[in-house]
Amino acid sequence: MTYEEFADARLGALLRYAVMLTGDPHQAQDLVQETMVRVQLNWRRVARTDAPERYVRRMLTNQFIDWRRGSWARRVLLRGEADESVPAPTDHAQSAVDRDQVRSWLSRLPRRQRAALVLRYYEDLPDGEIAEILGCAVGTVRSSISRALATLRAELVEVC
Repeated sequence: MTYEEFADARLGALLRYAVMLTGDPHQAQDLVQETMVRVQLNWRRVARTDAPERYVRRMLTNQFIDWRRGSWARRVLLRGEADESVPAPTDHAQSAVDRDQVRSWLSRLPRRQRAALVLRYYEDLPDGEIAEILGCAVGTVRSSISRALATLRAELVEVC
């Protein structure tokens, strides 16, 4: 597979993943663009791996965690696929308030915890793959997710 074929096939999925990490489509585009430049420069090494997409996703995740721009987003919005059996909400204003509240809660999480939550609940990856992407042990992934959920639960209790 060539770099161009890879980019054509996986760019959309990588951009959606980056939007989930950053919470902002414009910053997600910047993040993906920087990552894909690095991928292109190192394509021979990337192409030799067993799973190039997983390798690139790890590069993108590391780039997100390490990115130190002054106005980098500190928010993440978790979006899932619509469940056809559940009726769509009729109060659009309340939906917007709920999304903003989730963004606010998630913005308080450290980037690694945020990335772990997105990989688990948005990308639906198992602990082993999350650990590989984040470059840590499976136990670290589990504790990061546990801590993040505990923090979110505490935030929810404060609001209620």
